[in-house]
Amino acid sequence: MRVMAIDYGDAHTGVAISDLTCQLAGYTETIHSRKREKVLERLGQLIAEYEVTELALGYPKNMDGTAGPRAEKAAAFRQELIEAHGLPVTLWDERRTTIAAHDLLLSAGKNGRQRKKTVDAVAAALILEGFLTFRSIRGETP
Repeated sequence: MRVMAIDYGDAHTGVAISDLTCQLAGYTETIHSRKREKVLERLGQLIAEYEVTELALGYPKNMDGTAGPRAEKAAAFRQELIEAHGLPVTLWDERRTTIAAHDLLLSAGKNGRQRKKTVDAVAAALILEGFLTFRSIRGETP
């Protein structure tokens, strides 16, 4: 069993997939496409290849906890994921993950161009880490 975390964006979608024990991010990728169909297709390929059984989709709430346009877009994409792949999809609060991803990459010495290529995959890995930690603390298994 594996969990996939998705940081869905307008032009770039970050993906992180857990290891078989659902303890760590074992694979990350950035899908560079503005077309939802292409993103859904690539996600389907990864779901099949890694035998993913559950999805955690980044849900970008406003800092005050309300759902704005970006969160509504994520909720709509959640429905598309369910319809396309038939897996359970949890919306996961992703506030500040992109900022944290930039900070991590900057501290690793990556310049702006290098960060832009991988920041979405790192953000997805942070979403996955938070989701897996929460599940572990609650004693839940995917």
